[in-house]
Amino acid sequence: MATHLLGDTAVLTGRTMRHVTRSLDTIITTAITPIAMMLMFVYVFGGAINTGSDSYVNYMLPGILLITIASGISYTAFRLFADMQGGIFERFQSMPIARSSVLWAHVLTSLIANLISLVVVVLVALLMGFRSAAGVPAWLAVAGILILFTLALTWIAVIPGLTAKSVDGASAFSYPLIFLPFLSSAFVPTDTMPGPVRAFAEHQPVTSIVNALRDLFTQQPVGTDIWIALAWCVGILIVAYIFANISYRRRIS
Repeated sequence: MATHLLGDTAVLTGRTMRHVTRSLDTIITTAITPIAMMLMFVYVFGGAINTGSDSYVNYMLPGILLITIASGISYTAFRLFADMQGGIFERFQSMPIARSSVLWAHVLTSLIANLISLVVVVLVALLMGFRSAAGVPAWLAVAGILILFTLALTWIAVIPGLTAKSVDGASAFSYPLIFLPFLSSAFVPTDTMPGPVRAFAEHQPVTSIVNALRDLFTQQPVGTDIWIALAWCVGILIVAYIFANISYRRRIS
């Protein structure tokens, strides 16, 4: 059964990956837009923001990476919605394939596409002056956190992809996720914010994830931030996975 699921998932992942490579707007949105934001923040606003860091691109890159993921996962919801409206799910149900492989194919496609976008963003950041003395273990930890975060948001994206009534509804959920890093420590220290905003910024998931990534990049002790970040990612992933599967069972029943 497991071999059957893996084989079906691999075939369907190839199908959805071909859709990604043929869609130029996907590539532009998931890679070019965060890069444009990074250029704007570094070269337009960077000189006016005091972060206590020698390089502003080093400071704000973790936040840009999270925005890259939040931008990319909106296409997961869009592709799922398109499949639902196009009757593809009904065709798959009539075929001898594992039912869960359809969802897993979209999730893995999201993970692969977002990892490619993240690599592109990091390469551009290097050209802009980003430097990190982090060793292999730290980079592996960064990759692990970003993968967990991508999976968590992707399973969130599955829910509107299955339940939305329109294309706009399927992708609109990502807007608050893209905006969330702006109310965190991603671009400015939280101690510069007014009281209520600071309280929210310091206790939302993006801040702990950004702080953990930043500490890993700079080889600083991560303290409790990394455990809080992992707890947020795993917690969101579990809850989103459960509700996504409930929504899927309702749609195919």
